[in-house]
Amino acid sequence: MTKVIKGGTVCTADRAYKADVLIDGEIIKQIGEDLKGDEYIDAEGAYVIPGGIDPHTHLEMPFMGTTAAETFETGTWAAACGGTTMIVDFCLPGADGSIKNAINEWHRKSTPQICSDIGYHMAITDWNENVFDEMKNAVEMGVNSFKHFMAYKGALMIEDDEMFASFKRCGELGALPMVHAENGDLVAELQQKYFDQGITGPEGHAYSRPPELEGEAANRAITIADTAGVPLYIVHVSCEQTHEAIRRARQKGMRVYGEPLIQFLTLDESEYFNKDWDHAARRVMSPPFRSKDHQDSLWAGLQSGSLQVVATDHAAFNTEQKRAGRNDFRIIPNGSNGLEERLAVLWTEGVETGRLTPEEFVAATS
Repeated sequence: MTKVIKGGTVCTADRAYKADVLIDGEIIKQIGEDLKGDEYIDAEGAYVIPGGIDPHTHLEMPFMGTTAAETFETGTWAAACGGTTMIVDFCLPGADGSIKNAINEWHRKSTPQICSDIGYHMAITDWNENVFDEMKNAVEMGVNSFKHFMAYKGALMIEDDEMFASFKRCGELGALPMVHAENGDLVAELQQKYFDQGITGPEGHAYSRPPELEGEAANRAITIADTAGVPLYIVHVSCEQTHEAIRRARQKGMRVYGEPLIQFLTLDESEYFNKDWDHAARRVMSPPFRSKDHQDSLWAGLQSGSLQVVATDHAAFNTEQKRAGRNDFRIIPNGSNGLEERLAVLWTEGVETGRLTPEEFVAATS
């Protein structure tokens, strides 16, 4: 059974043009004019775009004493409903620290549930000979990007020397190093400072993770990557300082890529000061939402090409899970949603406002 999407405007990252799309089963067979098929879908007056790819999700992620409420089933269904047909989720090592076992565990959890395509990144949360060896196994298993946490001291965070060693290993394997850029040592100090001052609500989360700490970590990660001779992908870019670090590095010819989130492009730090504690806590994620000035910088980055993709960092915790930190912002599970809404919101706030062209929208989302 063949289907033809008829009369639409096909839009890619390069151009938009009138054409039909012929689909045989699940395969796009041809794009051209006046194509014939068994079934026709009228797309006159509409854009026909590639399915979205969300390169940053955390489904069923064990984190901060609980597990993300969004399952691989509900998450991929939500993604598909919103036009996203592929996600790239993050594998976290278990108690044994094994990379291979973590990848197998993510396959075990996801395979019976998913309704979309899926890929994986691997988190490097420790450094030893076994991790060094198993990074090669991960690449052989199809996982060729490795995330390093510069935050979450005492949990996921690794030190600079460990990150440098891992980056060099990525270079040997042809893999892509990634970083969560925040200065974890200083975040921990500020968290304690504000808590001791009696600031226990979600606003303390924003106070304790200022943009300067993200920008410092981004600059540090870029320097480490440049010294190791490898490219670098900085996840969830939230602020002007990090964007500027990426822009400067790219201007010098470094291979550095930046990923703002749809949340960071549309929501600001006022969310954390909402009088409804539950409302504010639902927005607690790291890095936190920033001011409108930082949003303007992120939009400028997408427009100029110094920032490349828009993701969600989708890590959905329900209200009861968030309430674990009712009296201490430091233990509110970090994460928010966006997997279903990303494409629609970016189109509305990007294309319909004139900030992005349809082609730039496609480049940033698929």
